Amino acid sequence: MSFEGEFASYEPLRRLLDSEKVKALQDRFKIREKTEESEEFENDIINKDDLEESELKPDLVLAIDGSNLAAKAENGYPGAEFGYVTIASVLIDMKKIENLENHQFIDPKEFRKTEKASTIETVFPGCNIILDTEINAKSSLRRSLFEELKTNQIFTDSETLLETYEYLFKIKRDKFSESRLPKSPIEDYSEKDMTYGYGEYKCPHSNRPLFSTDALRLHELMNPGGSNGEMFGQIMSTLEKLWLIHILRAFENKGWLPTLRRVAFIMDGPLAVFSTSSWLTKVINYELKRLNELQKSINGTDLLIFGIEKSGTFYNHFEEVDTTKDGIKDKFPKQSAFLLKDSYIKENIIFSESNKPYGQDTYFGRKFFYKAASGQRIVPVVATYNDEQENMYTANPNQFSRLADIMSLLDTLVSSRYPNSVSPLISAHSEAAIPLNLGKRIFEDIAREIRSNN
Repeated sequence: MSFEGEFASYEPLRRLLDSEKVKALQDRFKIREKTEESEEFENDIINKDDLEESELKPDLVLAIDGSNLAAKAENGYPGAEFGYVTIASVLIDMKKIENLENHQFIDPKEFRKTEKASTIETVFPGCNIILDTEINAKSSLRRSLFEELKTNQIFTDSETLLETYEYLFKIKRDKFSESRLPKSPIEDYSEKDMTYGYGEYKCPHSNRPLFSTDALRLHELMNPGGSNGEMFGQIMSTLEKLWLIHILRAFENKGWLPTLRRVAFIMDGPLAVFSTSSWLTKVINYELKRLNELQKSINGTDLLIFGIEKSGTFYNHFEEVDTTKDGIKDKFPKQSAFLLKDSYIKENIIFSESNKPYGQDTYFGRKFFYKAASGQRIVPVVATYNDEQENMYTANPNQFSRLADIMSLLDTLVSSRYPNSVSPLISAHSEAAIPLNLGKRIFEDIAREIRSNN
């Protein structure tokens, strides 16, 4: 690591390029040759015109996005920091937007009225932050996570986010067995198995407090001697997925499932849970199947839920297949999709010789590539609701729920400002990053908007 203001000369770079060890390692690389896409690939492309859209078109889009920021704390301890995490829900009225687009000039004030936003804020301890009578930063984080879930809810008369989480946690314990338990979060008893429970309860070994949220194991990501940006990012991602289920369950508990036929849910990033809390993937998938079947018996069609991957390996590969060897772009036809299956992903995007299907333990959705009518490349991840849709060994249109509807929606929502994203997520991210509606419990207003003209 260099000193401040010190810059490397070209000599270390020359040594690196001439290094025999580097050359020996390069000789062992497995190389994927970039070739022109085969006829087989082109035959697998699905054109939107070949698919049948449902008669039920969503006129509202609910986008969910989060933001996190690590900030220094002044408490006398070096490196002390806390994490500021926000989750924004932005409702976009597609009918109002369509009416405005009929005008030659769109009034920005009127356009702003097409959106309603609600934001929750959470703050978590990081390095060298000790709360109340807690014994260290890790136990402070554990308590803070429990308390934040306990105090947040979508409606004033709905279940709390903690109750939603504990409902999912109970599914895990009842339906999905564990070969072995994780270790206790109590520092002096870390060789003991974790003691599961609900709410706040006592550790049988130390008599110290334990929390139901300890099962997320997010505390294991804490760096006690440095910055915790990765941990705050994983907390944000976990809360986003819990918030989606929290919204859907609130609508069920209020008897509002019929209104969901009007709404498309868009998440920032993949429909997946990574790291220590990845066990949520299976229980979220289990609960989504239950909720989907329930509302489908009323509305006659699947829920419309998908995420957008704005960057990363999959987007980079899409850009690659959209470019010829000569560097000519836009090879991929507009308003068409390429549906991804396990073998293609492992051979071309993320190399693997594992027998386990890609994403089996982390994803509750499936990816595909879509070139919108305007030419933007999008990587959506569509929620799966049955075993056939989850079968990664094949990639047929019926395995991607409401594929034609998603294509049409993306044609409408793609952003000219950010070519790999959609406008509702841009609004949601802006709201999360600079929460104009901070502390306002206005999701009731959003719900009234959804239910109006039901």
